[in-house]
Amino acid sequence: MKRRNFIQISALAGVGLSLPMSGILNACTSHPEHSLEFKNLITGLLKDWSDGMLKVQINNPSNLEEHGALGCPSCSHIHGRCMDAVYPFLYMADKTGDDKYVEGAKLVMTWAENNVSQENGAWTVIKNPKSWKGITIFGAIALAEALHYHGHVLDEITRKAWTNRLEKAGQYIYDTFTIDFTNINYPGTAVYGLNLIGNVLGREDFKAKSKKLASEVKVYFTENEGLLFGECKKSSSKLSEKGLHGVDLGYNVEETLNSLVMYSIKEKDEELLQILTKSLNSHLEFMLPDGAWDNSWGNRMYKWSYWGSRTCDGSQPAFGMMANINPAFGTAAVKNTELLQRCTADGLIHGGPGFIEAGIPPCVHHTFTHAKPLAALLDHWEHLPEINANTSLPRTTADGVKHFKDLDVYLFARGDWRGTVSAYDAEYHYKYDFRQASGGALGVLFHNKVGLLCAASMAEYHLVEKNNQQPQPGKDICLTPRIETFKDDVWYTNLYDLPATVKSKDENETIELLADVKLKNVDREDVTETASVFNIAYICSTNKTEIKVATKQDVKAQTAFVLPIISPSSEVVANLSENEITIQKPEGLVTIKASGPIKIKEIEGKRTFNMVPGVEALPLEVFFEEESKTIELSITVS
Repeated sequence: MKRRNFIQISALAGVGLSLPMSGILNACTSHPEHSLEFKNLITGLLKDWSDGMLKVQINNPSNLEEHGALGCPSCSHIHGRCMDAVYPFLYMADKTGDDKYVEGAKLVMTWAENNVSQENGAWTVIKNPKSWKGITIFGAIALAEALHYHGHVLDEITRKAWTNRLEKAGQYIYDTFTIDFTNINYPGTAVYGLNLIGNVLGREDFKAKSKKLASEVKVYFTENEGLLFGECKKSSSKLSEKGLHGVDLGYNVEETLNSLVMYSIKEKDEELLQILTKSLNSHLEFMLPDGAWDNSWGNRMYKWSYWGSRTCDGSQPAFGMMANINPAFGTAAVKNTELLQRCTADGLIHGGPGFIEAGIPPCVHHTFTHAKPLAALLDHWEHLPEINANTSLPRTTADGVKHFKDLDVYLFARGDWRGTVSAYDAEYHYKYDFRQASGGALGVLFHNKVGLLCAASMAEYHLVEKNNQQPQPGKDICLTPRIETFKDDVWYTNLYDLPATVKSKDENETIELLADVKLKNVDREDVTETASVFNIAYICSTNKTEIKVATKQDVKAQTAFVLPIISPSSEVVANLSENEITIQKPEGLVTIKASGPIKIKEIEGKRTFNMVPGVEALPLEVFFEEESKTIELSITVS
């Protein structure tokens, strides 16, 4: 098997000048020196992660149920997809000549064959043969790329056995995958997967199926912003009450768009490249200045880890390979990789920026999936465009309000402030409500000087995918800023008000977003015998962000506005008065003032921790005072 780059320069040359993409023909003819800083970053990180995975790999030949698997520091079970590590392991073996990586690759494949391999060619997500088999596409891509680029480091018997196993997996994908059989990330990823496997094995039927899926996926982009949709259960794939599709930013940027970009470059699909360019630009609007992906509103945000999605691969290939079209795509690839590095300790990625300080162990799943795209970038390095962080991200230079019609989500920016307000009502599941930021809620508040200040969590933390999420440590306290009251121990909040509306204006250098909301329980029933109808005004000027909550009804039950502020437990909190507190962050002092006493919800220890998006927070709350119908808060940074 020859070593050659799967995406060739000639493929890029065939994209054509009809695309509004200056310089695409010259994108990959020479590799600029100042991209080497990024190369050094991903090379070092890939080695760190590969060694971290080897450190947790189980070597116990007497127990084949665990021998070769990657042990997980946080989960009580073995992750069935750990064989995905075969690709980064073989890459490292090839580049370093160290046999320990070949042994690591062989061990994960041995474990997979003994535990999650099925007669029909599939692999399962856990050992149970009745469990989900769609993940076969991800293992097959990892194995195909490992064989394609680095198969020569294997002995002939192993290489042939793995090639035969790849063909069985490819046949399963070919036989079972249709464009709408489940969430779009599976058939969308199969667009690239079947093309890759078809090329590696010389199977023209696989490549033809890939081309068919590629033609069908083109209608899965929203009308206005071109966001990829289809992240919802098939039984609930109808539009929401507001007429909106199911969109999840995390899955899109870290999985499906990678596949579609790599396919369309290889196969010179000009129409798909046009669609993807618009889509990548729209998705990029949600990257925060520190390289985080703002998936506060996404309908699978239960997997949001601030840097991306917990079981996806990472956004580096799609944005890196298209950096010649928009240099800010390259900035996104660099910034997000730097964030992943900051969330890495002892060779493993932790599920958010607060994990390490809070002492929450990492799930190994994050590492074996996110190692693959770094290997892919390095395998294509000689043919990549210039990738660096010299071009500002859209949200770094943003000013004003942007309404995403296809989501009913608003982004606002003024001075150093960045925020997200969501009235997105699409649901992931037809039966259960895994409530992302909605109901006119503030999904994110970020300040360029001190970083993340607010970030939404699930309304209530649920193990939607019990094999792919970590249990919540300690008490579950929602991190989404909200109005709330309790009646007969039932929680009522605007987060469950899916019909909520938001209006915006930007006048006199001040942005105002006004949300009209109702307090509802998880069954969408309005609270009774107390105020249920409110408006929330988010007011942003250069110097401060204000939140004003008001009602025209009588507030007869204890009702509060809850404002969780992201803050590691090492930060010092000072009570200047009952209505004013400060939090000392490394880069500045955050001051919160309120029209009434500021209280802290009952928590265990100094902070509450939430798995989504993986941060510690101080859950502040301000109650409506007797006969008062308004609450006012302000946040400033000095």
